[in-house]
Amino acid sequence: MEKEQIINAIISNVGGKENIINSWHCMTRLRFDLKDKNKVNLEEIKKLDGVVGAQFNKDQFQIVIGTKVNEYYNILANKLGVSANEKNSDNEPKVKKDLVTAFMNTVSGVFGPIVPAIAGAGMIKGLIAGLVALKIISGTTPTVQIIDMMASGVFTFLPFFLAASAAKMFKTNQYLGIAIASTVMFPTMVEAAKAKEIAAFYFMGIIPIPVFNYTGTVIPIIFSVLVMSYVHRYVDKYMPSVLKTVVTPTLTLFISGFLALSVIGPIGIHLGNFLAWIVQGLFAISPVLAGIVVGAIRPIAIMTGMHHAMTPIALQNFATQGYDMLMPMMFMANLSIVGATLAVYFKIRNNNEKSVIVSAGISGLLGITEPALFGVLAKYKKAFLAATIGSSISSAFISFFGVRLYGYILSSVFSIPAYIGPYFIYAVLGMIIALASSFALSYMFMKKIEE
Repeated sequence: MEKEQIINAIISNVGGKENIINSWHCMTRLRFDLKDKNKVNLEEIKKLDGVVGAQFNKDQFQIVIGTKVNEYYNILANKLGVSANEKNSDNEPKVKKDLVTAFMNTVSGVFGPIVPAIAGAGMIKGLIAGLVALKIISGTTPTVQIIDMMASGVFTFLPFFLAASAAKMFKTNQYLGIAIASTVMFPTMVEAAKAKEIAAFYFMGIIPIPVFNYTGTVIPIIFSVLVMSYVHRYVDKYMPSVLKTVVTPTLTLFISGFLALSVIGPIGIHLGNFLAWIVQGLFAISPVLAGIVVGAIRPIAIMTGMHHAMTPIALQNFATQGYDMLMPMMFMANLSIVGATLAVYFKIRNNNEKSVIVSAGISGLLGITEPALFGVLAKYKKAFLAATIGSSISSAFISFFGVRLYGYILSSVFSIPAYIGPYFIYAVLGMIIALASSFALSYMFMKKIEE
């Protein structure tokens, strides 16, 4: 089937265009908010060419496509008459969602479009950090400084990327969203935070504006743009048409900018620090326990689409600590999924399914594990259990030895050079443990199933 035919079938089987409130995509999935989820023909969607899997995660409907999801989404957006990650209807019904669903929808919608930028920059940053740590190159040479500008720019000015993406997600003016980012990122604020000489500016000598460095932060700008979307709609609703062009953006920027600086930004900073503190506390109790917990929840988190929840915490760690220990565990989970999947290859006789397994294994090594999870491990629950155990064992191992990354990077075999440094040997051993333990356990469990 052609991609356009597949998209037409998807639209038909989710209840038609009129049933789609919102549609967007992440790295591998088409995601939908639907008016009536009972209209979804799940089994027919799963049978479509190019569809790896489909499921509901609370109120969100997800169709797993794989690395070509963007190509499918462009056709879908054209059919729906919307731009990327914009909502389909201005007259959408008010659907009540719990906080977890709302949070996951927001994180996946905001981070999905900007992952290529942060992944590419993270790869460069990780490679440079590893080579400098091994003293193969000097971090003070002009060449390295130029390369570092390419890598660090995305993370330094991450609020701008998030603002643009969040504005689309919240269906508000994208450039006003970027203006909010420029407000909190203005040099006056950044330099004051770095100097650490004052705790706050005072608006009209009365209202305190806390001083924080918003460089590389995540939560403050997402919440600020969310609030701005409501301010913009409210102001525009009551503004006379003759004044909307000038007065609406003026009031929106002033009100939203003031709230971002005085209330939302500081709360976002503290919330981000609190999330990072929880993770650090887990490591403080026991690095091994942290590895077991994170390793155990990672495979099921990917399957349910909730794995994006770790991204803001990892980025917060990079911003506050300069390194992160969660992302290496994500890599261990991916390799464990690959190991368990490849073991299934030796337990089945169907050649068509063998080819699916090989393709899924290769995809998993490249950082895309959904084909393995939905195409293989979802069928063989014992193999999925083996992947989970392997993920926990390998994550606990690398956590015990303090394996960490110094820049955001996709969890694929191409990320291995980013681990070069004092922890490289433990990272490599962890990779071997992840593949070997999950493969061995899956092979053993599958043998019991055959018997």
